[in-house]
Amino acid sequence: MSKALLTAITDRFEGRVVRALDLATDLDVVRRCADLADLLAAAAMHLGEVALVSADLRGLDRSAVEQLHGHALLVLGIYPPGDEQGERRLRQLGVDAVASADASGAELESLVRGVADPGGGAKAGPLTDGLDLPLGTGRDGGPEDAPPVLGVVVAVWGPTGAPGRTTLAINLAGELAGLGRRTLLVDADTYGGCVAQTLSLLDEAPGLAAAARAADQGNLDLVALARLAPEVSAGLRVLTGIPRAERWPELRAAALEHVLALSRRLAEVVVVDCGFNLEDDEELSYDTLAPRRNAATLTVLDAADQVVAVGAGDPIGLQRLVRGLQELGTTPAAPPLVVVNKVRASAAGARPEERIGEALQRFAGVDRPVFVPDDRESLDVALLAGRTLAEVASSSPARVAIRRLAASLVGEADPAPARRRLRRR
Repeated sequence: MSKALLTAITDRFEGRVVRALDLATDLDVVRRCADLADLLAAAAMHLGEVALVSADLRGLDRSAVEQLHGHALLVLGIYPPGDEQGERRLRQLGVDAVASADASGAELESLVRGVADPGGGAKAGPLTDGLDLPLGTGRDGGPEDAPPVLGVVVAVWGPTGAPGRTTLAINLAGELAGLGRRTLLVDADTYGGCVAQTLSLLDEAPGLAAAARAADQGNLDLVALARLAPEVSAGLRVLTGIPRAERWPELRAAALEHVLALSRRLAEVVVVDCGFNLEDDEELSYDTLAPRRNAATLTVLDAADQVVAVGAGDPIGLQRLVRGLQELGTTPAAPPLVVVNKVRASAAGARPEERIGEALQRFAGVDRPVFVPDDRESLDVALLAGRTLAEVASSSPARVAIRRLAASLVGEADPAPARRRLRRR
């Protein structure tokens, strides 16, 4: 059965490729698109089953490939003969397969048939093709050519009202690094990300926005990601967020998915500080292809292996947490681990942990939440110094609770408290 093809190939190779396709009995070119916009329009009208694009097609990025996939099209990339950079870019854009522009009609036909058949075919290469960063070994060692051990993604989310998402994410990442886990802290809050300021890093430094932009253009690999996420302490890398909230359109869902996939190879644990809003922007807009401000949060929650839901330990914070957990349950996120932050008797009454636990059990069905005591003085010292609690207040009750949480997430016993040495940023 013949396959309907849509082509969007630059003039340099279009004639030769189309002639080769004419010789393939199972491939039928139904439309030769002049540019990417024409191709996306044809795909939206479901005129084809396969899209054939060239590496130098103007405007081609990961988001465009994702749109084509969204219209149920297989995407094949054509690169100039011998152009390794063009081939690599196509693979990193997420196309289903690639071929040289001098391939014969039979080779292109075989490629299409192989991609359409889940059991065979020349698929696009892995994300690490051609990289020189030796990250293919786990903590237990092993040969460098062994399959890379993928890290886990921990999303730190909480409802509106500043329950302490960023504080918990930063200190949780610091404790995981202290446990000997290579850790990457990512600021994906599109409303008020402040990881950089909290850790005394330059908020204008390239971070997640640069990584997402490179991923969208097919230029992000492990080496580039490692360069954008500097190590701020032993075992802890930080990928800073957008410096201004109005730059949220730079964090597109398809690009962020690729950043998270590479992050799993860069670190054993990826801790992501999310925004609070779970509203699906598509419900508020007629243009479903427009950028979505909440797409970053929803993408992280969908990709996360563990979700940590944070609420404040006061009457208003608990009410918001209960309602937020109900809203979180409507997303495809993993079941959350609930953490009640800023726990203090002055806001919750005598025996605050007992009272809060009963309330969460009654109104949200939450069993065994994690409690983090309020230690404003130690947190202020850490914020002023741009450090984690482990670095400036190792015996802080809040730090002890977060250390226990970190140990439980990676399946380790609670380690003995130890003051970590300061390191210049």
